[in-house]
Parts: sequence; structure tokens; C-alpha cells
Amino acid sequence: MWPSILRLGKTAGIVLAIALAVTLYKAFAPAHAGGSGLFPWDKADHFSAFFVLTGLAMVALPRQPLWRIAVALSILGAAIELIQGLPFVGRDCDFWDWVAEMVAVSAVYAVVLAAKMRRTLAGETAAETGRLTREAAE
Repeated sequence: MWPSILRLGKTAGIVLAIALAVTLYKAFAPAHAGGSGLFPWDKADHFSAFFVLTGLAMVALPRQPLWRIAVALSILGAAIELIQGLPFVGRDCDFWDWVAEMVAVSAVYAVVLAAKMRRTLAGETAAETGRLTREAAE
């Protein structure tokens, strides 16, 4: 079981690096070179990019506290917007793009916290889950 989980984390790390590269390319390429987004509404593109980045980061970096991942992505989103505001970049800085990105980070964070709360309320701990799995296998 553990080797497959470790492979998942490594794969998520590779996919995270690719997703981050695509996100940065789309953020800094001239508006016409980046092509149109996946959605007709620009904020949905920002939301979806950071939703994916957050989910991948949480899987790829399991030892990092969730709040640290959220803060890092918040800083990344703000930095992207500030850099886009520089005259030589040829893009526009939009506060609402950053808000859409933070809503995405918060949405993933909320789902993960809800899942943790559900396990806690159900009385399951990681040790109990492992014990139950071993007992079921016997």
C-alpha cells in the first residue's frame, strides 16, 4: 500500500510542476499568445488553475501543513497579478483575478478540512483505519 501512495505523491509532484509551468506561461504570455482560456469567464480560468494547483500541492507535499500551501499559493497569485501590472509585461493587474484564485484555494482547503472533520467525528484515526484494514484482510 505505501509504495503506491509514495508513487502517487511523486506523480503528483511532476504533474504539479507541469501545471505550475502552464499556469505561469498563461499568466505572463502576451494576452493573444496565451490563447483563450477553458471558460468564457476569465475568473473561472483563474479559479480552475488554482483549484488544480492546490489539490496537486496537497497531494505532492503531504508533509507540508495545509495552511503553508495556502499561503504559498496566495503569495504566488498576488505576485502574478503584481508582475502582470508592470508596463513591460503587457498584461493587466486585476485584484479580482487574485480573489478568484483565493476562492479556489479556500474551496480545496474547505473540502480537505471537512473530510478531516468527518473522520474525527466518526471516531476514526489513522491507526484505527489501519487496524480495521488489517483485520478485514485476515
